[in-house]
Amino acid sequence: MADAAVGKEKCGDQRLVSLPLSRIRVIMKSSPEVSSINQEALVLTAKATELFVQYLATCSYRHGSGKAKKALTYSDLASTAEDSETLQFLADILPKKILASKYLKMLKEKREEEEDDEDNGSDLGEALA
Repeated sequence: MADAAVGKEKCGDQRLVSLPLSRIRVIMKSSPEVSSINQEALVLTAKATELFVQYLATCSYRHGSGKAKKALTYSDLASTAEDSETLQFLADILPKKILASKYLKMLKEKREEEEDDEDNGSDLGEALA
């Protein structure tokens, strides 16, 4: 019966899911709320995960810049996660890549703004006194 749930057919070794079920079981059991995992729930979770990854890849490929090269890049995935309303929850997991020099420049500007705000706040306090 377990073979039927996994999707092994009599005429071939074709499976319903291609993700390793043992790994999915380990990930699911890492949650403290999960005590036991039903085989059908495991297969359904694996299939849903596969379909989600396929949807993400398809959307990213269609709207991405790698279409001309027939390639899917990280930046395509990050752009899709940021632009798509339904995939917005992935924006923290797939952030857009920036150069270290740009990041350091952004940090420097932010510190300068905070220092300016502190200076303006102390000037305002002196004016009120």
